[in-house]
Amino acid sequence: MHSLFAERTPGIGLTTADPTPVSVPSPGGPPRVIEIGEITAGIAVPEGRGVRFFSSARDFDGLDGTLFRTTEQATRAARERVRSRAHTGVGQDRARLRRA
Repeated sequence: MHSLFAERTPGIGLTTADPTPVSVPSPGGPPRVIEIGEITAGIAVPEGRGVRFFSSARDFDGLDGTLFRTTEQATRAARERVRSRAHTGVGQDRARLRRA
């Protein structure tokens, strides 16, 4: 397993003579911003065998911390959340109009 920390041996300093870059493999690639239309829903951060969603808007707090298999799956969940809120909002407005 790769480590981001180096052990320091007393008497031996760190040198920059070794030009070999150190890379830590990322299973899902870099973190990805998820946008639905003009709204930034959140960010999908690779974790283990999937991506963890972190919301950036209150409308998506219900998805915050959820682990998805892919970034596309997280995007679909965010898009579905927008759709479901749009449909419930329309129904509430109609109910208010009928009562008036």
